[in-house]
Amino acid sequence: MKELVFVNGTMGVGKTSVCRELLRILQPSVFLDGDWCWNMSPFVVNDETRAMVLGNIAYLLNSFLHCSEYRHVIFCWVMHETSIVENVLGRLDLSDARFSLFTLTSSPQALEERLRRDIEDGKRKPDVLERSLKRLPLYEEMDSLKIDVSVLSPRKAAELLAERLGSRL
Repeated sequence: MKELVFVNGTMGVGKTSVCRELLRILQPSVFLDGDWCWNMSPFVVNDETRAMVLGNIAYLLNSFLHCSEYRHVIFCWVMHETSIVENVLGRLDLSDARFSLFTLTSSPQALEERLRRDIEDGKRKPDVLERSLKRLPLYEEMDSLKIDVSVLSPRKAAELLAERLGSRL
């Protein structure tokens, strides 16, 4: 049976970093960051590009789920509404997969500190700070396993996530 693991959280909380560590812990595994499917210039968000991105995510995840080489399929993305998670899941063949949804949470102070570092390093634009902090409370209400990463390294957060999956480290 496959393990399909969604890692969720607001922008800048550390999803990608945690998933990179999780990729090393869970073997054999494959990792998709939904943001990779938005890597376009110019960045355009409309009905057509949303449909394309969701279609590409579903195609890749289904391909990973059907590949016999991988037991763990790890996916992260900003999914601040349950409907986004359900939209992605509804496009997948889960006949041989167990699904888990994890949400990385953080204190507003820790999140702001991370985002400010990213902005100073040129990794993010300044407008992300307000948008990310505004979305933070939306994740508290989601039906998911929560991991507070305010004071955790990506490695420690990935280890906790793997423990919750019941995997041996």
